[in-house]
Amino acid sequence: MSALTETPKQVLVGTNHLIQVGGSELYTYDLLKELNRREDVEVEYFALEIGEMADRIEEEVGVTFMSKNHYDLMLVSHNTTVKALSHFKEGLITQVCHSATVELEQPSPYADYHVGITEEVCESLSKKGYPNDLVLNGIDVDQKCPMKEVNKDLKVVLSLCQSDDANELLANVCDKQGVEFVHFNKHKNPTFNIENKINEADLVVGIGRSVYDAMACGRPCIVFDNRNYNGNRADGYLEPELFEEFVQTNCSGRYHNLTFTEDDLMREFERFKPQDGEKLRQIAEEKLDVRTTTEQLLQTPNRINWKMRWRKSARAFFNSNLNSSSVV
Repeated sequence: MSALTETPKQVLVGTNHLIQVGGSELYTYDLLKELNRREDVEVEYFALEIGEMADRIEEEVGVTFMSKNHYDLMLVSHNTTVKALSHFKEGLITQVCHSATVELEQPSPYADYHVGITEEVCESLSKKGYPNDLVLNGIDVDQKCPMKEVNKDLKVVLSLCQSDDANELLANVCDKQGVEFVHFNKHKNPTFNIENKINEADLVVGIGRSVYDAMACGRPCIVFDNRNYNGNRADGYLEPELFEEFVQTNCSGRYHNLTFTEDDLMREFERFKPQDGEKLRQIAEEKLDVRTTTEQLLQTPNRINWKMRWRKSARAFFNSNLNSSSVV
């Protein structure tokens, strides 16, 4: 770096937990990896709970745990983490919200600015009075990439569903159609390099980041799962031209809000077109590349004006007094 180069921006990436493989953990991993690659940034991480994923970040990415007294920008997931980092009197906190309903993802009054990863989240933030920007999920599209062509005929279905009920439905459908069924559940058989498994499949079923990973690997997808917080929800087969609609609700099944039976899944299997995988890969490169989303996150301080700073101070003051008055 030359003497004329500006001093690197000091950035901290924070999250509630970095214990095992999961959506928020992989989001944090890819973000840290991209920030660490940039010459204009020096980055560290923070988490309230650490484990395997924190070890991976230190050993594989080369990013260390929080050690400084000042950061120019803190990119933080989860309101618990924002509160834990609110003692920094200097530096700005941008909270990245991944859900409109999950308690951990609710906006913190201690953040200077908020980002939603979907239009659904952004609308929720706006209704609650928090100025925000839309920045989609960032994927490392160099790591998550096509390694093997999709078969012309459907032969292998990979489920990334986190529900026994969903996997039972899928297994029955695959059995009836003579298709091989493989499944990975982060709670039971987690795998970090999921792109290797995705590339062995012709069709991937899941929601959220599982869909984005599959798109990046050039695989056709069905948006479906049956999770406790969401129930049996499906958007169905992801036609490439429908991505802009499905992504509004994080490819969660809440866009069409369908409930799937075996017959419904069988119908969606019949919509499989191998050429859709290439189209979805192109969309992932254009919309989900972590290089683009990271740059957008780094620009959020430019969105903060004096009114937002004043409102943040007022919210934090009110919240502190409210908490104090509740203590007996």
